[in-house]
Formats: sequence, C-alpha cells, structure tokens
Amino acid sequence: MEKMSALETASQFQIRSAEPRDIPTILALIRELAEYERAPKEVVATEEQLRRELFGPRPAAEVLLGLQAGEPVCFALFFHNFSTWMGRRGVYLEDLFVRPSERGKGYGRALLVRLAQIAKERDCGRMEWAVLNWNEPAIQFYRKLGATPLDEWTVFRLTRDGISALAESASRWRQKAHASLR
Repeated sequence: MEKMSALETASQFQIRSAEPRDIPTILALIRELAEYERAPKEVVATEEQLRRELFGPRPAAEVLLGLQAGEPVCFALFFHNFSTWMGRRGVYLEDLFVRPSERGKGYGRALLVRLAQIAKERDCGRMEWAVLNWNEPAIQFYRKLGATPLDEWTVFRLTRDGISALAESASRWRQKAHASLR
C-alpha cells in the first residue's frame, strides 16, 4: 500500500463539533488518553454520563473531533471559565489527545488552531490548560505554539470525597462558631 503524501493526508483531515452519536468514540478516546497518561483505572465516565453532561440541557463542555478520512484520530474537550480581572470568559482545554499512531501530522496543532478560532469568535480573553510535568513532548509542543507555562501557580483539586467532606464541614463549622459565642 502506498503511503499518502502530507498534502493528501491534510486534505482528508477535518475537525467538527461532536454530536450525541459520537459518545462511544469520545469515551474510547478518553480511555486511550488515560492509558497514555498512565491512569487507565481512573476513567469512571460512562456513555450515559457523557450524554447528559455534553449534550443535556446545560452542557458542561464541548468536544471537537479530528477525523482522518472519516476515522476519529484525535479530540479536544473544552469548556468556558471566567476571569474576574478581565471581566470575560475564557476557554479551558481539559483534554487534547491525538492517537499515538497519528502524531506528528499536525492534527494536535489543527485542533488548537480551531479552538483559538472559537475563543476569538466568542471574544474570550484567554485559553488555558494543564500539562503533566513528565509529558515533555506536550510541553515542547505547546511552547512551540507560543504558550507559556504559569510556573508561579499551583493547581489544587478536590475530588468527590474531598468535595463531600468540605460540603459537610459547614455544619461542623457552624457548631464550633456557635459554641465559641457562648
């Protein structure tokens, strides 16, 4: 079989917004990403959850799919955040993944270009994302695009157990506060 030229490959690549029928593909790509990031057992998302969260009455995020000759090869999942200092929303890129066999063909860059176009169309003030410290190929890729790391910031996270514990701590805090007033 003849190898396709870069021009032929590029002409057969397209990016489109995901639709509900793409849920199985999105979940498969999420699982491949988790495998790449050495955390395959951490994926607990289901098709039903993704359907509700991505395509329900109040979508929590959006997905761009990259297709080569009609076959999904990459995706970007993003949502809006908000900058109080800028007084406008931004785009937060939660995940960008290109299947390993398809890397080096410009698909990741194409997804980011499309995301930048969306951010510009929506008058966003910035685009942000996180990168695992060990993922040097991704870090170099983002630097080449002109992105700068925010070394002065540390990301904090609460997961479900932490969220529950913090939410439930309100009653304990009130009890302490009332006790100290007596």
